[in-house]
Amino acid sequence: SDIGSQKERVVTEEEWLQKWEMGNIGFHKEQGHPLLQKYLDVLLNGRSALRIFFPLCGKAVEMKWLADMGHSVVGVEVSEQAVKEFFSEHSLPYCEEPVPEISGAKMFQSTSGNISLYCCNIYDLSSSIVGKFDGVWDRGALVAVNPCDRQRYASLMINLVEKNSSYLLVTVSYDPNKHKGPPFYVPESEIQSLFG
Repeated sequence: SDIGSQKERVVTEEEWLQKWEMGNIGFHKEQGHPLLQKYLDVLLNGRSALRIFFPLCGKAVEMKWLADMGHSVVGVEVSEQAVKEFFSEHSLPYCEEPVPEISGAKMFQSTSGNISLYCCNIYDLSSSIVGKFDGVWDRGALVAVNPCDRQRYASLMINLVEKNSSYLLVTVSYDPNKHKGPPFYVPESEIQSLFG
């Protein structure tokens, strides 16, 4: 599969933080993603009170939507601004505490306890810190991860899910020679090899 010039492309943590600071967040969806609504039954699979993971969550409105349905939501986001905006935009009171296992990391938790957002590099997380999940909503994470880090990312995701979990993944299809990304083009063949 030819991913064109994207294979070598690296977007730094600083660049992501700058996108949030500048408000350059075209990837954020105010209304929530129609594909999550469409495939919600697949994610939930008849189950209730699930633990659902949002990798590179930003301030995704779906986190509150799922929490309001009785699920426990955990997200990870490198931008503290994004995390704080999520809570303020939904008028959710929260507390903030350090994550002892990760230097400099913070965890922001809604007072109700059903939304926990880790502010750190996603690769610093592990199941010993955040536990395992029944479902993953990956709307813009795999396509945002640097192509050279995809294997590492997929291994982490596989490590974070329970055996009978559901993983909803959204990718974008386009000619990678015409757009440098992100979002990056991830061909279906690569998704198969990453997640099996």
